Amino acid sequence: MTLLYLQLLVSFLLPLSDPTEAKADAAHIRINQIGYLPNESKVAIVFSNSPVKEAFQLVDVNTGSIVGMVKPTKSKAKGWGTFSYFYELDFTSVTKEGTYKLIGQKSKTASRQFTISDKAYSGQTEPLLTFMRQQRCGYNPFLDMVCHQRDGRSMFGPMPDSTYVDVSGGWHDAGDQLKYLITGSYATGHMLLAYELFPKRFADETNALGQSGGNGLADVLDEAKWGLDWILKMHPAPDQLIHQVADDRDHKGWKIPDNDPSDYGWGPNSYRVAYFATGEPQGLMKYKSEATGVANLVGRSAAAMALGARIWKNDLKDESFASDCLEAAKTLYALGKAKEGFQQGNSYGAPYRYTEQTWADDMEWGAAELYKVTGERAYLEDAKKYARMANTEGWTVLDTAAHYQYYPFINLGHYALYDVVEPAFQDTLASYYRAGIDFTLEKAARNPYNIGIPFIWCSNNLLTSLVAQIILYEKMTGDMQYHSYLVAQRDWLFGRNPWGTTMFTGMPEGGEYPTDVHTSVWAMTKKEVPGGLVDGPLFGSIYYKMLAVELSEPDEFAAFQNPFVVYHDDIGDYSTNEPTMDGTAGAILMMAYFGVDK
Repeated sequence: MTLLYLQLLVSFLLPLSDPTEAKADAAHIRINQIGYLPNESKVAIVFSNSPVKEAFQLVDVNTGSIVGMVKPTKSKAKGWGTFSYFYELDFTSVTKEGTYKLIGQKSKTASRQFTISDKAYSGQTEPLLTFMRQQRCGYNPFLDMVCHQRDGRSMFGPMPDSTYVDVSGGWHDAGDQLKYLITGSYATGHMLLAYELFPKRFADETNALGQSGGNGLADVLDEAKWGLDWILKMHPAPDQLIHQVADDRDHKGWKIPDNDPSDYGWGPNSYRVAYFATGEPQGLMKYKSEATGVANLVGRSAAAMALGARIWKNDLKDESFASDCLEAAKTLYALGKAKEGFQQGNSYGAPYRYTEQTWADDMEWGAAELYKVTGERAYLEDAKKYARMANTEGWTVLDTAAHYQYYPFINLGHYALYDVVEPAFQDTLASYYRAGIDFTLEKAARNPYNIGIPFIWCSNNLLTSLVAQIILYEKMTGDMQYHSYLVAQRDWLFGRNPWGTTMFTGMPEGGEYPTDVHTSVWAMTKKEVPGGLVDGPLFGSIYYKMLAVELSEPDEFAAFQNPFVVYHDDIGDYSTNEPTMDGTAGAILMMAYFGVDK
């Protein structure tokens, strides 16, 4: 049989319709659309309403050759109510690099194409950084405009209310245009940690403003510095901290950021409120936060600034900026010592806000990073104290949690502290990570996708954090027992899920990914912005109680929904299909880990 004939035959066998389309009694294949590294586990999912009794061909789409036959193995786990039969297609033994599809031997049911390659994740950090640049407030390189130049006017500060304070910069939080230190501090610290772990896996394709053309600095550091500069503004004096710019008065329909009709009392497209952190409940209307302190915000802000000080001094030889970062890290941390407890986000006319309720993990992270920079023993002792307090606290050892109750969704302090403590304490820190991984692993065994997270709001953020926790655990201990589990979590994000879609906009090109996302950029310009991680699926018990969720079009995934967990690629569903800045930043470490050095 000639190569040309094989190619034509394979083309004929491939479905003409979208592989996510549902048909009665059809089998549906779910794979990681980005692809697989040659020597890792590779397991696709097949589900149907009738038994699947055929083998599947692994076909090289470039040559037309069949490189393997895969027999389905019935899943021991129950499905989630829509389909009756679930199977695994394990082709881990195939290590030959190429571009492939899985095709049913008899039915000709085909998966989307995917790669097996050492470079499957090469360059995949860049789309995520593209999305981050699109979220910039101030000069926005994606839109080539300057927005919100009048941020902001003070509330709850040490000066008279409505006093002007310069808090321009930072990132818009999600599809809205609020700015939070809660999320901005974590995003900045996460990107700096990802760079320290994998410095050779980031490109230099833009300048500091995010415009095309390198500047001798890895793009991830350009983006992290955007965050560091903003944190410095949010901490205008040693005893002052601003934690939020704007509030839900922002939510006045779709808008381009340099023409913001929202009115905070100073006219539309004008000044926006800047909330100072007091460590006490706040709110200008009937909805009040439950704040008890500021340690969560200043702890992780201090960690980000200490990381910045170390990188800019050691790697970039910029003593001046490093000194500014270190001084800010110290004064921020001192604020946390003085006001232990948590500061939450503020709402105005709606009940939704960031309800963070933890802080010891942040102070541990800040103290550990400060110890590494200064060598001062007091920081080390603090870090160990806070580590014991934080312990395993977080969503990973719970069946559910409130929105952002346990934020950040990973305790990076345990990793930061690990390499500067004695072996016995290292074992303790590793056990904290392991407890969370084991708890989610036990839950994962109950479903055919091997997914162990609770599907609360921003479930994809939890998933990337679980991936990061396993990666950091591996680096701490060398224990690889959870690696296949790690890969399964990653694969869910790239299409091995009920809906057959990735959870990142524009990734991969030509694949099934979120397009009709809940953002003003999409609503107003219809421009796709690659790299944005959407909120992700929700428990049906939460989704069906969400306020103001209304689909704009018929649900393309209707046949794959189930009462347990729901996802829509629809601009009207802000609860599952809104890309977030911190979620995207929180996936950068994962992308760098699976990538290759430049």
